[in-house]
Amino acid sequence: MNAIADRYRVRADAFESKAAAVEAGQWESKSPCEEWNARDVVGHIVDMHGAMLRPFGRDLGPAPSLLDDPLGAFRAARADVEAVLDDPVLAATEHETPTGKMTAEQHIDQVVSADMVIHGWDLARATGQDDTIDPEEVARMWPAAQAIPEQMRIPGAFGPGIVVFGPEVKVPEDAPLQDRLLGLMGRDPNA
Repeated sequence: MNAIADRYRVRADAFESKAAAVEAGQWESKSPCEEWNARDVVGHIVDMHGAMLRPFGRDLGPAPSLLDDPLGAFRAARADVEAVLDDPVLAATEHETPTGKMTAEQHIDQVVSADMVIHGWDLARATGQDDTIDPEEVARMWPAAQAIPEQMRIPGAFGPGIVVFGPEVKVPEDAPLQDRLLGLMGRDPNA
């Protein structure tokens, strides 16, 4: 294993735990992501797993329907991405991304792996779970969040219907670091 694969697994375990704790009647609960419910949050994460496979000409493998089994859909997508991370040749393969050329494992780390942290908060918030983000994750993500280019806040900048980050939500400078991170990511930690 390597640090990126290990980090992915820790983040995927945390996201999966939140998805597993969603009760049947909570999948339609509104999330902090405008226009998304809890099921949509998981659907986005599943879709982003698929996006990590496209540079290899791959798609997500057979999986349960997101409508019938969001947790099963996530587990299947996770297995597909873990197969890339576990293959040293695929993991080290470079390809073009919206932010430049990088290896598959770097792309997974910067996109879907990090997405699970923030969208895990969304899922927890939508379903009344503990929404505390691991402080080490918050500290790791903080420097990059401070440098989010304004272009990444423009809806559609990376394609039709794609919104990378919402508008920054101002939070007090003395707020906990998690709240400040969420604000930079376009979320209101106090909503």
